[in-house]
Amino acid sequence: MMAELKIAETTLRINNIFCVARNFVAHAAEMGSVIASEPVVFIKPNSAVLQSGSPVVLPSWSENVHHELELVVAIAEGGKNIAPADALKHVAGYALGLDLTARDVQAAAKKTGSPWTLAKGFDGAAVLTQFVAAGDIDPTQLQFTLHINGELRQSADTRLMAFDVATLIAWISSKFTLQAGDLIYTGTPEGVGQIQRGDHLRLTWPGRVEESFDVI
Repeated sequence: MMAELKIAETTLRINNIFCVARNFVAHAAEMGSVIASEPVVFIKPNSAVLQSGSPVVLPSWSENVHHELELVVAIAEGGKNIAPADALKHVAGYALGLDLTARDVQAAAKKTGSPWTLAKGFDGAAVLTQFVAAGDIDPTQLQFTLHINGELRQSADTRLMAFDVATLIAWISSKFTLQAGDLIYTGTPEGVGQIQRGDHLRLTWPGRVEESFDVI
């Protein structure tokens, strides 16, 4: 059964999970890459979602799982070829998330030209806080952080995104039909790194969200 989201008075079933790669210049640089001329998108299965109250369980078959802090968008009303000017009207709410990546598995896949599905789509690889209703939130003006064991590891500012939320919704809907309950992980800033069993992860969007996850 698909997991559900509670956003204010709305309940949505999680459908597709679209993830945006290399949407911050500094992160692209630390990964030895550059920003593409249009968004680079991959998909996680909805079984990858791990919501508040559950621990992050590292897969036994990876020795190097990395955290990637992201703003996550929940779609309230789907559509095809949504115009950028109308895109934010389709948003139910915003949350913080972690796109977890089995970096060693991903590196092996890259060498053989294989898909990254295992590295990106394992159970619990889409960590998700509670959502805040879209309301009057301007997603182009948000700052949020990830602390691990009390140490600041990532700090994001959506003003530094190469492609903002409205642009991402419009572009994704030009390639795929968006549906209610779809999630968009909008890309990570620099500072990605390994997490290990025993780590304590704290995601903070000041005044909106502060949630913690333990790694086991």
